[in-house]
Amino acid sequence: MQYDFTTIMDRHGQDAIAVDALGKPGGFAPGAPKPGFDAIPMWVADMNFPTVPTVPAAIIRRAQHPAFGYFEATDAYYNAIIDWQVRRNGADPALLTRDCIGYENGVLGGVVSAVTSFAAPGDGVLLHSPTYIGFTKSLQNNGYRIVHSPLVRDEQGVWRMDYADMDAKLKQYHIHVAIFCSPHNPCGRVWTREEIARAMEVYRANDCLVISDEIWSDILLNGHKHTPTQSVSEDARQRTVALYAPSKTFNLAGLVGSYHIIYNPYLRDRVVAKSTKPHYNEMNVLSMHALIGAYSPEGHDWVDQLCRVLSGNVNFACDYIDAHFQGVSVAKPEGTYMLFLDCTDWCAAHSRTIAQVLQAGWDVGVAWQDGRMFHGPCAIRMNLALPLARVKEAFRRLDQYVFNGPFLSER
Repeated sequence: MQYDFTTIMDRHGQDAIAVDALGKPGGFAPGAPKPGFDAIPMWVADMNFPTVPTVPAAIIRRAQHPAFGYFEATDAYYNAIIDWQVRRNGADPALLTRDCIGYENGVLGGVVSAVTSFAAPGDGVLLHSPTYIGFTKSLQNNGYRIVHSPLVRDEQGVWRMDYADMDAKLKQYHIHVAIFCSPHNPCGRVWTREEIARAMEVYRANDCLVISDEIWSDILLNGHKHTPTQSVSEDARQRTVALYAPSKTFNLAGLVGSYHIIYNPYLRDRVVAKSTKPHYNEMNVLSMHALIGAYSPEGHDWVDQLCRVLSGNVNFACDYIDAHFQGVSVAKPEGTYMLFLDCTDWCAAHSRTIAQVLQAGWDVGVAWQDGRMFHGPCAIRMNLALPLARVKEAFRRLDQYVFNGPFLSER
């Protein structure tokens, strides 16, 4: 079946942060667009595509039964996860049993449960930077000290891990918990098996628990393949808490529902004990059926089509930047649907701040996101999960009004 990724979906009035919060007092926008420009949502990381039809169909089927009392996760739920992980990520069905799988109210909730199970407030936690803001807020809110190991762009502009720096930071700050983002948000790297194996060897040598956020593992561009962190060695399998969700893949964040895969029973018991203490970590019955609908044969086909659409969007955007926005640099993402623009050279050449560039985009309706909160000093994060026609319109506006337009002459 061919799914629709071209129709412009109207999300106004549907409680969507991406559009309904823009321009409102206390909202997320630095101001409403100027007259004559509609807002193109390119900031918060959800998609402006309708989800696979099997998701609403599954929810509707369950909602037609009028009982919504206490329930237990079904075999169909666990079997859907196992099938998805085996088919898409090469998991070993002999090892990935339902005992290894646990519900999480969100990937960040799982991160907090894992961190607080193995580290005390004030302890250091290693992160790569640029860094997803959700990690920053979650760790800070729980009293942890964030230690960054910066990613470095090589001669080809590809983001790489600095293994020597990782090792040094782990030793210097006596760190025994690290968060590993794979694929990486916001840089978009899909780490190779060799890269992950080398990173895991650094963590092993420093007796470091690894919390692997793999929520983006289904969003792969231009033929790149995801390698689960737990798959690179038996030691990695035993020292890693892996976190997944259908929410990013199928645009289901509003339904809430993620899950962990933990092979090591000791780690699993600690994390589950932590998450159950406040009784916050309870599954929603409709969320369970949404996952079953998403992880269906139709869901596999839908995601494959989605990744081809997103690859086209990313290719267009990166080619356009290279051809039209001199001084703006971007490493083409291999996964996710986010761009991380480095405007350092452009801002220096035109005597503008990144805040001014960000505002100039918002003024013409390009609702993009301040990259400084992701530890990009002169960066902007940009969501490309919307119909290509809207992506093209956004870049036309940036070309005509921002990077090569009237903004240059304003003082």
